[in-house]
Amino acid sequence: MTGVPHYSRLRKVVIDVPPEAHDEEVRFWQGAIGRPLLRLERHPEYHGALLPGEAFGLLVQQLEDGESRVHLDIHTDDLEAEVARLEGLGAARVRFVHDRWWVMRDPAGMMFCVLPDPPGSLDDTNAQRWD
Repeated sequence: MTGVPHYSRLRKVVIDVPPEAHDEEVRFWQGAIGRPLLRLERHPEYHGALLPGEAFGLLVQQLEDGESRVHLDIHTDDLEAEVARLEGLGAARVRFVHDRWWVMRDPAGMMFCVLPDPPGSLDDTNAQRWD
């Protein structure tokens, strides 16, 4: 463990698809969950929605290259402490994206992301505290 108290939570499932499958995938998942997946203004390669209860979200990401896959997003109030904690469990940093979040690889080689949440947005009611 890092020794730095912080919070984190599993926040999103992200469906990664190549450009040629993107529009069909967005249509499919909109129908499957019964909610529109809106293009994110800041990152237009993503379409997303919060699921009922607004504690968990679904994103469809258009990849520049690579095969279709699914990955998970972990959100945290202390990015460096959470990344270090996950490295201690066997994860590895892959790349820092948009000067904001880490793409990581778990011990089995599966990709996931760790993203910062605004200070004060995570607490004992909606996240896991790590001491």
